[in-house]
Amino acid sequence: MSGPSEQATDGVATVAYGDAGDLPGVRALARARARAYGLAADQVDGLTIAVSELVTNTLQHTRAGGRLRIWGDGSSLYCDVIDGGPQRRLGAVMPEPTAERGRGLAIVERLCDEVTSLTDGGFTIIRLRMVRRG
Repeated sequence: MSGPSEQATDGVATVAYGDAGDLPGVRALARARARAYGLAADQVDGLTIAVSELVTNTLQHTRAGGRLRIWGDGSSLYCDVIDGGPQRRLGAVMPEPTAERGRGLAIVERLCDEVTSLTDGGFTIIRLRMVRRG
């Protein structure tokens, strides 16, 4: 993939990614949408980190890349990270400090107000929710 391609319809932004070179653009889109939506600075940072972790997982563990979809409903901002990998088990325990891997989902769950995992049409969707404060 030569770079992430973004489409926006009805307030929903979607970007496809397929390799590590796409990661900066995906992060930038998540950050820009979170700021534009009015999330607090710590929420913008948290959402950007969470999206980065999930997209990195997709790139490491699947062959086809994935898509990021971002939208708001008036009180919350949602991000779907969609890929062809298996459904993820949530409720991750943070691994021991000496562990080399396994922190990604645990970090994501601690940074976001809500994280859900579902499958639809052969795809896995991890949905992140950040509630706008104030």
